[in-house]
Amino acid sequence: MKLFSLIMLLFLIGSSIAVSLIKDMLSTIIVFMVYSLIMAILWQQLNAPDLAITEAAVGAGVTTLLFILTLKKIRGESK
Repeated sequence: MKLFSLIMLLFLIGSSIAVSLIKDMLSTIIVFMVYSLIMAILWQQLNAPDLAITEAAVGAGVTTLLFILTLKKIRGESK
């Protein structure tokens, strides 16, 4: 499990760097969702299932949905 956690940490670092470097907003939102899902996996590995469920629901679910709806509204008004 230690190797798995290390791999997840490397993916977490890579996705956090990718969020700051990607120019396309939709791609950034998707990478941010991946970041939240990796965080949920790491919380589960740390035996904190309540935080894992919250991170998956709020971080990857609700926040991603709100970001996508906001992006859609912004792109719709610019036309």
